[in-house]
Amino acid sequence: MITWQEILIRYVGTFAMASLRYIFFAGSLYLVFYIWKRRDWFKFKIQQKFPKNKDIMREVGYSFLSLSIFVVVGSILFVLRKNGYTQVYTNFSDYGVGYFIFSILVFIVLHDTYFYWTHRFMHWKKIYPYVHKIHHKSVNPTPWAAFAFHPLEAVVEVGILPVMLFLMPLHPFAILAFILYQSGMNVVGHLGFEMFPDGFASGKITKWHNTSTHHNMHHKHVTCNYGLYFNFWDRVMGTNHERYETEFDHVRERAKELQRQEDGLQPDGLVESLVK
Repeated sequence: MITWQEILIRYVGTFAMASLRYIFFAGSLYLVFYIWKRRDWFKFKIQQKFPKNKDIMREVGYSFLSLSIFVVVGSILFVLRKNGYTQVYTNFSDYGVGYFIFSILVFIVLHDTYFYWTHRFMHWKKIYPYVHKIHHKSVNPTPWAAFAFHPLEAVVEVGILPVMLFLMPLHPFAILAFILYQSGMNVVGHLGFEMFPDGFASGKITKWHNTSTHHNMHHKHVTCNYGLYFNFWDRVMGTNHERYETEFDHVRERAKELQRQEDGLQPDGLVESLVK
């Protein structure tokens, strides 16, 4: 029988770890791109401006609120797992290395599908103002916006975890690997800087993976680019912004032109139209 003291200790410990993970992923990229390399890498900024401090503080506040909700759900799942109601297994040899890797990949792919359709649902005009609008207050997002959700949206976002824990056998390390991947990709999507190489958005293989520009355009234009990791559902459902690939190429070309200007190889006037 699990006591409430054990649950409380578990909650506090998990919240501390989740907070540290969030600060590591979002904070380290914010430190590099928005403080340390703010000037040098501004050429890679998708929207050529920086958000206001009040917007950043809102993102941080809502993100920590979301984390507290994530951990509540995680604590409930912990109790269910201890009572044998989930398919979590701890003996690595029960399923082997092959299945371990397979389970992580399945988790990621199914989450991408789950995210796309729940995301589109939250854009329904009868739902959007009450749930998803908070996240879209970040028109020009920073890494801190990765988990800046309304509490109801936070519940939807973490919903993939109980689904997967009841759906298929998962090792705790597989769950951790998914959480790390999900956290990293979410932060990159909200980075606000495009660091993927030229032609990535239109390459035969790479076009199926999303970019920072893809999600940045979602925050700017709202009714497009709903996918998280991959560009599969947006392409199949025709919900990519019509200028997505063009905009990606524009951002990359502008960065190169600005670099040439910095190197003294290009007169300032030649890139004015690219900077605007």
